[in-house]
Amino acid sequence: MRAATPTRSKGEPTIGLINIVFLMLIFFLIAGTIAPSPDPSVTLVSIAELETRAPPEALVITAEGGLRIDGIDWPDTPEAGALAYLETLPEPRVARLLVDRAAPAALVVSLAEGLRGAGAERVVLLGERALE
Repeated sequence: MRAATPTRSKGEPTIGLINIVFLMLIFFLIAGTIAPSPDPSVTLVSIAELETRAPPEALVITAEGGLRIDGIDWPDTPEAGALAYLETLPEPRVARLLVDRAAPAALVVSLAEGLRGAGAERVVLLGERALE
């Protein structure tokens, strides 16, 4: 009888995977540096210093919970102001709310629901794009 020779188990092909990932990394690094850069003689527009203002058709909700319609502070309750704003919109009525980030969330939700209930086809919240 012969003695059984020990069988060697095959290892996992991790070295091959590491090589493939490494080659992909090198490829993308080189491809990114080869990509054409903008023309150095062109100076791009900087919009950081521009003064921004609300679109004229937007209902502005301030940090204190007040409303501003067409740049004028609404003296009555926010609910009455939202309904008055809705009456100024043409058909189809799309209400645009420009909300201060410190405005009470409960007020924003109740005004949006009130506008939808009063006949607004859509309620759109306006905001700013994040700086990257």
